[in-house]
Amino acid sequence: MKSIISFFLTVSISLPLWADDQPQAQLSLNALSQSIQTLNFSTSFVVVKNNEAEPYHWFHGISEDGEALEILSLLNGPRRDILRKGDIVSYIEPELPPYSIVSNDVKGPIPSVFSKDFTVLEKSYDFISVGRSRVLGRTAQLVRIVSKDPYRYGHWVWLDQETGLLLKLAIATRAGQLLEQIQFTHLDISDKPAESLLQLQATELPKVLEFPDDYQQPTLSWQVKWLPEGFESISTNRHRITLTKQPVEFMLFSDGLIDISVYVSPSNVRQRAVEFILDGATVALNQVNNGFEVSVVGKIPSNTAKMIADSVALMASKQK
Repeated sequence: MKSIISFFLTVSISLPLWADDQPQAQLSLNALSQSIQTLNFSTSFVVVKNNEAEPYHWFHGISEDGEALEILSLLNGPRRDILRKGDIVSYIEPELPPYSIVSNDVKGPIPSVFSKDFTVLEKSYDFISVGRSRVLGRTAQLVRIVSKDPYRYGHWVWLDQETGLLLKLAIATRAGQLLEQIQFTHLDISDKPAESLLQLQATELPKVLEFPDDYQQPTLSWQVKWLPEGFESISTNRHRITLTKQPVEFMLFSDGLIDISVYVSPSNVRQRAVEFILDGATVALNQVNNGFEVSVVGKIPSNTAKMIADSVALMASKQK
């Protein structure tokens, strides 16, 4: 395994000093989105970070009646599968009973925007078509997705010149330091969906989680007063931590490419030193200020996570 990881990490990330115009990059990204939505393919990839590799198998297809079918499986450790039939996504995980939600997004290592409209990123990112290289024995177009501010990492995507599909993805700092990458190791494109997808089509998925008709997202006591430009609130909730039963408020934000989770809860200490845990491109920051604990998790620089945590404050209506 170490030799495989070393092979992936030795790929040079130096770039030519020239770049095509942004419209060419957008055309390549639009081709990626169209290919993911419409092609029947079976592919394998590994997520490489912290000198370790996580292998996945990904099936995608379109049934005869036009329904999208998808299977994403983690191949190491306990079984973890994500299944999609149209707008129903099911999760098979070792810690929880199987369940389904209404969605057309498979939440995995591949950003969901890759199968959608990339124009949602234009407010926060520039797209730069850099040039061609060879990945998985195929000619690939390299496109850089570059943040317009210093608060986010860059995403470099290598796209198959023939089909538009993703062949490789890297997350790097503005200085070019490689933090995490996804390397595809197999790609098979076919006229019809794979047999496993046809079996999925005939399988009854777990029951969809239901919310009461009058359900509304709760009004929270805390707010995040600063986020990088382009981030919007996706969801909020209030719950208790399973082990400690401690109440916590949760806020999820997204700029279309990356998600940031913020957790706020009471603390039994007034102050505590800031703690950082790094996992590839993901940072988990935890700090205690004035008797409340804030955790920020996302594929963002540590400085950005600290600025977000420092901005957490009581809602004006809650202040005395």
